[in-house]
Amino acid sequence: MTDTHATQHTTQHTLEGHGQDHEHQPLGYRFLTLIWVGLMALTVITVAVSKVDLGYMNVIVAMGVASIKASLVIFFFMHLKYENWIIKGMVLTAFIILAIAIGLTFVDVGYRY
Repeated sequence: MTDTHATQHTTQHTLEGHGQDHEHQPLGYRFLTLIWVGLMALTVITVAVSKVDLGYMNVIVAMGVASIKASLVIFFFMHLKYENWIIKGMVLTAFIILAIAIGLTFVDVGYRY
């Protein structure tokens, strides 16, 4: 009888909280709307910078704005802000590897011309 009770408790705990002991409040529509407005403003900045000739800085500014936009989407719309440190570390590692690959590509292209 105790094995059945323990199994039911474990199953219920897994179904309710997916094995996590923390809960977070859902983000409000106003906050998500402000994030969306910020993303739209950053998109306008990206388009405006593309119209101005800044030389090599165009790529740097565009990548910087794109990184900020990606961070907003990942942290708030994909709820990474509320995940544990292991998940955050894995996402950070993936972004570091991506940044290295993109950086090395820019260096290679820069030396070709």
